[in-house]
Amino acid sequence: MIPVLEEFRRVVIKVGSALLVDRVAGRLRHAWLAALAEDIAELHARGVDVLVVSSGSIALGRTVLGLPAGPLRLEESQGAASVGQITLARHWAEALGHHGIVAGQILVTPQDTEERRRYLNARATVLKLLEMRAVPVVNENDTVATSEIRYGDNDRLAARVATMIDADVLVLFSDIDGLYTAPPKVDPDARHLPVVERITPEIEAMAGGPASELSRGGMRTKVEAAKIAISGGTHLVIADGRGKNPLRAVREGARCTWFLSGSTPTAARKTWIAGSLEPRGTLTIDAGAAKALMGGASLLPVGVRAIEGSFSRGDAVMIRDAEGRVLGRGLVAYDSAEAALIIGHPSARIPDLLNYPGRAWMVHRDDLALL
Repeated sequence: MIPVLEEFRRVVIKVGSALLVDRVAGRLRHAWLAALAEDIAELHARGVDVLVVSSGSIALGRTVLGLPAGPLRLEESQGAASVGQITLARHWAEALGHHGIVAGQILVTPQDTEERRRYLNARATVLKLLEMRAVPVVNENDTVATSEIRYGDNDRLAARVATMIDADVLVLFSDIDGLYTAPPKVDPDARHLPVVERITPEIEAMAGGPASELSRGGMRTKVEAAKIAISGGTHLVIADGRGKNPLRAVREGARCTWFLSGSTPTAARKTWIAGSLEPRGTLTIDAGAAKALMGGASLLPVGVRAIEGSFSRGDAVMIRDAEGRVLGRGLVAYDSAEAALIIGHPSARIPDLLNYPGRAWMVHRDDLALL
């Protein structure tokens, strides 16, 4: 069964340079962006969390700087990105602001979604923006990225961000309406696939190469992004973004390809915490805290009676009750040294004990997997 976009509470939209920027003129496609902003506003008004991963900074910056067509040297790309990021952010802010929506710019590097502490910081920032009903606009930080340390395309970046924030679905807009059994420009008998329930070697072999000189990715990177997304419980859809109101078109049943995840973001995250991370320490909690956890609450410092081990913020820890029974695992919000100072105390005392505001919880319920 093909999902319906309205079913989802958190949607990530990826927009490529070839859609956002007129390749010949090197200018933003203002009318197209305005129409997409209208689509986003419709979802936003329904209470849906929306995040955008947008390419285009280098393509816009190279025009402003008068750089010639063709491949750019690393330092030229970084300079173009520096100029283009300002322009790109302004256009997104104006397009969304027309609908009364606040846009927030997030520039990330691979380390921000792969290193535990930076991952948690990036996740917390984005989730707070969504909570405040802003629309984060994410791009790779091309001003500091090098060819050795980068995603290389925003398809995979979008998938990492989507799983990081527990998105229900990632929409990848492209210049084609989904995955075919072969590149349709080469094979006139190529068949469109509306649904992919499992990514097999045969599915991966169907992906072609890059489609545009402005884009770093092609169908191959989209299938790789789908593998990342569905492993984190996020559905992915590849849709044609060339026309106006492309998101509305997907909602109204336009032809596209859905990659379905067999899990949910929450379940996938819990499974990852429960089985994929080595615990670095143990928190022993009282009966009241144990009861609260079973009821779906976060673990607060006041309910922790003792800690064992040396751990850093974001590490996995074992959670035991007073009798020594293992209740589950979670990602701890404090280093072990700081945790030792606040256990047994109400959250209101954390600023006094640590000399900074801190977080109210020791382990947030979203970062907790009960056995």
